Parts: sequence; C-alpha cells; structure tokens
Amino acid sequence: MLVGHFAVGLLAKRAAPRVSLGTLMLAAMLPDLLLFVFVMAGIEQVRIARGGLIGENIAMSHGLVTGVIWGTALASGYFLWRRYRPGAWILFAAVVSHWLLDFVSHKPDMPLAPGTHSYFGLGLWNSLTATLVVEGGLWVIAVIVYARATRPKKRAGVFAFWGIVVLLTLAWINNIAGPPPASTFAVQGLFFFSIVVAWFYWVNWLRPAVAQV
Repeated sequence: MLVGHFAVGLLAKRAAPRVSLGTLMLAAMLPDLLLFVFVMAGIEQVRIARGGLIGENIAMSHGLVTGVIWGTALASGYFLWRRYRPGAWILFAAVVSHWLLDFVSHKPDMPLAPGTHSYFGLGLWNSLTATLVVEGGLWVIAVIVYARATRPKKRAGVFAFWGIVVLLTLAWINNIAGPPPASTFAVQGLFFFSIVVAWFYWVNWLRPAVAQV
C-alpha cells in the first residue's frame, strides 16, 4: 500500500493528538524507510515487476516479528522522551499496522521473521477495482477525519495539508497504474518518503488538533 499507510498516520492523530503528525507518519512508514536503507546496503532484495515491487528477502524490514521489534524501539524511545504512554502505544500500533496492510495488499511475500520460509499476502493489488475501493476508501476517510480533527492556524495550513494530499494521491495512482519502478527506486523512495514525513511535521505545526486550540 501507499496512501493506506499514510491514512494510518492521519487516523492516529485523532487517537493521539499530542503526538506530532510527522512522528505518526514516520511510524506508519518506518518499514518502508528501513527497506530502502537495507536495499541500498545490500541487506535486503526485492524484484521489480509490473505493478510494483515483490519482496524476495525483506524480513528485516517487513517481517511481522521484526515489525514488533521496530515498533517497540520507536515507542520506547518516544516514551522516554515525551513520557506520553498513550502516544507510545499508538506509535507501536502504527508500525505494526504496516505489516497488516501489506498482508492485505501484497501477493504472498510478507514474512513472519528472518529465517522463516512462510510468506503471506491476500493479493489485493491483483484487482485494480478492489485496490481503488479499499485503499482509496481508507485514504478518503482518513483525510476527512484529520481535516475535521484539526484547524489551520492560517491559510498556509490549508494549502500545506491539501497540497500533500494531492501529491500523495497522484503518487498512489502512478504506483498502481504507471510503469514499473526504476532500478534506483530505493534512493528515490527514501528521498521522497523523507520529504513527505518532514512535510507532515510542517503540517502538524500549521494545523493543531481541535482540542489544543
């Protein structure tokens, strides 16, 4: 998934308004960010295919067990820094949700843990219609929920939020209907997602939660 993962970050803001939206997006996208780093380092491998990437050795970044470990590490670091227990739990859940959403969308290439040889996936991506309805519907709901749970400080808060919504929607459409990813996908993906996460930190500053107003 693409916007499905970002939808988790938007929905999580409603559950934990004190956590920065950028940090929530970092949690939701952490396995993909790690994947790009591990691919560039030669630790993990994926195969480029029509319609996207197929994981061939992605258990360090995308295993369910390692997802729990990464989620625990991020949540623990956040709790030690902010002392906000509900926020730490939400961050943990956001990281683990990445495996669950990829399990729904991927062909069977989602591992449980390094060293295991069982792979899972329901293959939502096999159906363009189902992808548009399920992932697109989740994205629309998340955007509406976030927009209603926050208020822009100024006009920049409106443009910053809806600008990133449009950008991610276009990237998603290209992801599911465009050409296969380039061989430099890891570098491009790490750069793009890092910019997006930073953008959401900016959006968080421009659009405080309603309860904080």
